[in-house]
Amino acid sequence: MNCRPHCGACCIAPSINSPLPGMPNGKPAGVPCIQLDENFGCKVFGRPERPAFCGGLQPEVEMCGENKAHALVWLTHLEQATRPQV
Repeated sequence: MNCRPHCGACCIAPSINSPLPGMPNGKPAGVPCIQLDENFGCKVFGRPERPAFCGGLQPEVEMCGENKAHALVWLTHLEQATRPQV
């Protein structure tokens, strides 16, 4: 499956714990990645500075659903379900 154009849900909903260009402390959940361009594409896609987490998150029908709203909800639920307990 290919990424949906103008979506970027996987660059908004999840947290990223590793540093990335412009976000040396990672990215909190629900905050758009600074590397999203105006079309919600990744500016560091395929580059070595792209976090391994991002490369490991592949689009799937279950995650992406029919639209961006579905993807945001699904990924937000996944983020909450996998959040470390403190």
